[in-house]
Amino acid sequence: MSDDAAFPDVIDLNVGGVLYTTALATLTGRPVGRLHAMFTGQEPVARDAKGRFFLDRDGVLFRYVLDFLRDGSVALPECFRERERLKREADKLGLAGLAEAAAGDGRCRPGGCITVGYRGSFQFGKDGLADVKFRKLSRILICGKVDLCRSVFGETLNESRDPDHGQSERYTSRFFLKHSFLEQAFDMLIEQGFKMAGSCGSGTAGGANADLKPGVDAEENRWNHYNEFVFLRE
Repeated sequence: MSDDAAFPDVIDLNVGGVLYTTALATLTGRPVGRLHAMFTGQEPVARDAKGRFFLDRDGVLFRYVLDFLRDGSVALPECFRERERLKREADKLGLAGLAEAAAGDGRCRPGGCITVGYRGSFQFGKDGLADVKFRKLSRILICGKVDLCRSVFGETLNESRDPDHGQSERYTSRFFLKHSFLEQAFDMLIEQGFKMAGSCGSGTAGGANADLKPGVDAEENRWNHYNEFVFLRE
């Protein structure tokens, strides 16, 4: 094909197994990059078994490529964890503007403080302290600015104890996570550029003569504790 007139106005794409339909003008609107070269006949472009144009690239991330070609900018979702992969896709396609947006978006995040707290114990076996099974966490609590907590934890954040009041600038101490994996919470904070600034913990919470709830083991009750961890992003 010698020029873009040989291509239809509407292009069906198979990108790594993910199907897209877009306008030829979108793919050729920027006079740079491999997509422009392919769909103006300067570079060959393959077809799949059904005659759709085929690109051997990451099909899921290609949606952001199309957004950039359409609008000249890209809005990445909260807790987006594939900036490096998107940058690599942009580099391979010769889209320097998209590569800069993918690399630079994470550096423009607002600073702030989030506190993670949990109340836990240890599960003991038949032999007591000699047979410690695993750490038990009843709930992981999240305290901080509402919009900051949402941007870090996304759908894993449970807001049922403090429903949305339409004020993202407010602070709350009533959020908690839908899971009980402390390390997962830490990983999400680290991925968003937070660093732990400090921590504190209580001693054992149960005394030998304390009244126990039904089903609570006396030895386990002695090892109840509460810990908090403060994370900062400057």
